[in-house]
Amino acid sequence: MALFSSPPSSLCLLRLSAIGDCCHAVALVQAIQRQWPQTRITWVTGRVEAGLLQLLPGVEVIPFDKKAGWKGYLALWRQLRGRRFDALLHMQAALRASLASLGIRARYRLGFERERAKDGQWLFTNLRVPATGDHVVDGFMGFGRALGLDDVSPSWSLPLPAAERDWARPHRDHRPLLLICPAASKAYKNWTAEGYAALADHAHERGMKVILIGSPAKMEQDLAAKICNISANIDENLVGKTSLPQLLALIQEASLVVAPDTGPAHMATLVGTPVIGLYAHHNPRRTGPYRCRDYVVSVYEEALLAETGKTPEQLPWRTRVRDPHAMQRITLEQVIAQFDRITQDFNLLQEPSR
Repeated sequence: MALFSSPPSSLCLLRLSAIGDCCHAVALVQAIQRQWPQTRITWVTGRVEAGLLQLLPGVEVIPFDKKAGWKGYLALWRQLRGRRFDALLHMQAALRASLASLGIRARYRLGFERERAKDGQWLFTNLRVPATGDHVVDGFMGFGRALGLDDVSPSWSLPLPAAERDWARPHRDHRPLLLICPAASKAYKNWTAEGYAALADHAHERGMKVILIGSPAKMEQDLAAKICNISANIDENLVGKTSLPQLLALIQEASLVVAPDTGPAHMATLVGTPVIGLYAHHNPRRTGPYRCRDYVVSVYEEALLAETGKTPEQLPWRTRVRDPHAMQRITLEQVIAQFDRITQDFNLLQEPSR
């Protein structure tokens, strides 16, 4: 039974990280806003993620400093002191998030059902949201169904400030724009520099402009520099040179994004840009770019079979491939095939009209 037959006054969403999962959760927030525009929504999230989520209209974003230890928890609890919400949407099955939830007062505390409520999340909630579908997005939209939303079909619409759009626009010229995000936050999720360089060469031959994107992390900058040393067809290396809103604006300008399982792949979903995701460690049916799962290059099943002797259907939903070299199973031929397919299906190699 739905919790609310009339609009609740206030809701608090708790999702601290990561950027990709926060992008997934935006669909739920906007579904709530469509049905209950007067409901006040507060989102407690990480400081980095807040840089992106602050773009959401009508949402109070409260940053939580995950690196501050107990001082971070105390600061959050002080900020929320005296406030009470109609419901808490505890959408992160991690002990750190559950501890943060102790300072959030709400009559209803919704969390994942027992199978997915890892790190004892079920101890911090009083209502379990059943799993709906394989993908993380579908699981998040189950919270909306539990609340009483009539329409839980995910969609995204994120307006960008003029300053960010003005910054991004000059990076696009008469050529279709390919953004390659070569690195994830964990190095084992990265494909090879040689593979990315060869993809850049192929895209250049097809008439595309190629830009590298990513965070300021040294590992990401080192990988980008290696790619640039191998290929002469990288038009710009913007790794570590953008804010999150600037990066989102650039992704909106792009014709195509290629990335491993990392934030920019899902930021592209926010603005409707096609994505090729590169996957080996996580099941792309669960974590792939939501609108472009058909274009994922995945070796997850073969890597999982080699490691465990079992298929995804025989193992728990969250099972991850542990082999640190699993991404090297991805071949250039597989990536080129998906590149050629998606550029044809989306008619991406025509001169941009935007």
